[in-house]
Amino acid sequence: MADAQTEAPQPIRRRLFWPGGLSARLLVLTVVFAALGGALAIPPAMAAYERQWLLDRVRAAELASLAPEVAPDRVVSEQLKTQLLEGAGVEIVAVSVDGVRSLVFAGARPERAPYLVDLRPQAAGLALFAPFQTLLGPGNRMRVVAEPRFRKADFIEFVATDTELRRALASYLWRLVAIVAGVAALAGVIVYFALNLFLVRPMQRITFAMERFRADPEDPAAQIQLSGRRDEIGRAEAELDRMQADLRTALNSRARLAALGEAVAKINHDLKNMLTSAQLASERLAASKDPTVSQALPRLERALDRAVKLASDVLVYGKTQEAAPEPQTVGLAQALSEAAAEARLPDSPAKLASKVAAGDQVTADPDQLHRILVNLLRNARQAIEHQAGRTDPGRIEVSLETVGGASLIRISDDGPGVPERIRERLFQPFAGSGRPDSTGLGLAIARELAQGHGGDLTLSVTGPEGTVFELRLPDAPKPRVRTRRTTSPA
Repeated sequence: MADAQTEAPQPIRRRLFWPGGLSARLLVLTVVFAALGGALAIPPAMAAYERQWLLDRVRAAELASLAPEVAPDRVVSEQLKTQLLEGAGVEIVAVSVDGVRSLVFAGARPERAPYLVDLRPQAAGLALFAPFQTLLGPGNRMRVVAEPRFRKADFIEFVATDTELRRALASYLWRLVAIVAGVAALAGVIVYFALNLFLVRPMQRITFAMERFRADPEDPAAQIQLSGRRDEIGRAEAELDRMQADLRTALNSRARLAALGEAVAKINHDLKNMLTSAQLASERLAASKDPTVSQALPRLERALDRAVKLASDVLVYGKTQEAAPEPQTVGLAQALSEAAAEARLPDSPAKLASKVAAGDQVTADPDQLHRILVNLLRNARQAIEHQAGRTDPGRIEVSLETVGGASLIRISDDGPGVPERIRERLFQPFAGSGRPDSTGLGLAIARELAQGHGGDLTLSVTGPEGTVFELRLPDAPKPRVRTRRTTSPA
């Protein structure tokens, strides 16, 4: 039922262009910025257009001012004067020669004083927003002053209404807006397709690969296809490829752990029954008067007790983590002797050389310390026994010292050393120790137990000459002070 209710992953649909996507935002931003760039060019263009329009009127007025000089008796008829003023688009024309200003053509006197527009080089010139002031103003006559081109004079000026100029500016503004809009749209489309080709599409490819991988990590199509680029996109593709490989490895390890947990759960019940039967048999053996049996029975009972406790806690360990340690003062020599017996060192050619004194103590959980030592001693024994071409029995040495208020236990052997290919992941579950019969859980469990005490288990030295592991346990107990008993004289 649970599998039937689980929703199937939805298929990934490619959306090359949608309102909330990067492509749409890129297109909008490109058009907006191109339009802003064009809009910034409108005021200078409008100012240049207004100046040129006024200069054209100045030249027309200047040419009209030459008519009296070439006319008979220097007199121009009213009809010709009207035609010249209308042709120039002005109402009054004046010329200043040698500081004397004279009217060439005078029309009707304006009701209001016109505003001044000075086009001479020495003047300040038209402001960038002067055309917009003309467009938005109430309308009035203007007095335009400029340098002459066709005659010798200080300046030439004319008076005219700005109605025609306003119409010309409005028409020119609309043309500019249309051009800017068209250029912005064209530039936006060109930049969009260029960026979409080099940036957006590779990012979409990476995004689609991530989505497919999330939906089904085992899907071959979810693997990112490397483009071989050497820029940031190429680096992102390479990192995603490595991340997918690492995640697949982690998922495979998790699946293996899940399968192992399921198998352990199935055998846990039967194992507990078997151990219970073994405990009953050991109780019957306790009635035996054979001295050999009596000597071996306590060790057998302790081993069965630990096995029963481990079988009871195995599911809890698989579901959560190791139980919190209950530290107490433990005699290291006794713990080492029991761990060596369980690691089958007495039956092995490898010899244990203990430099631990009989009174040396450490602070640790007895059962968890036993498991740590058994794993380390068993690994050392197996490394020596599986070394190819070895003829000497081998040596395993254990020592204890106090460093910085902590107990440092060193377990060294003269085996072949840890293979280089697994040194970095030696303490990871299922990493293995290089032997075909290894499950790769012993060192991972031992380190977890050591860290649970607030200490650690590290690989100190390894190589062809052997391997040294260091087990650090905090809160080293003070050494025992031995006192000599004296008898008082009677």
